[in-house]
Amino acid sequence: MSFQSSHASCKSWNYDIFVSFRGVDTRNTFVDHLYAALDQRRITYLNLDKLPQGELMGPLLFKAIKESQIVIVVFSKNYADSFLCLNELVSVTECMEEKGQIVIPVYYDVDASYVRNQKGTYEESFARHELLHNKDKVESWRKALVYASNLCGWDLKYNANG
Repeated sequence: MSFQSSHASCKSWNYDIFVSFRGVDTRNTFVDHLYAALDQRRITYLNLDKLPQGELMGPLLFKAIKESQIVIVVFSKNYADSFLCLNELVSVTECMEEKGQIVIPVYYDVDASYVRNQKGTYEESFARHELLHNKDKVESWRKALVYASNLCGWDLKYNANG
């Protein structure tokens, strides 16, 4: 069955794709190009730039995750700094289990093993999270990272110097 026909037969999907990313790392580089390619192909996704002013992002993001057939998780150096990104990832892994979503990890200028094993900047982020958040929450983030980073994905190296 093709992507288009499976999308049409499933009424619970309002978006083709949801993109989870850390804006400071990827918005003006990889994600902008990804969104342009999705627009070109007329693939539906939640466009954060078109949200009404004053809209609460958290609830809207989690609703969009649940309503998306495919989720692209763009892991970058500072992805784990954001508790919102980590909460999104927990929601993504839950929806993958419950609804059969397709999840595609993309490693943008970060090694997959650093994500999986929480090394480098991920280790530093979790050291801070452990001081600020409860143990169960931090553990759920760690498990979601391991789960998602064990999926097949793409490794993209970015070099600002060309």
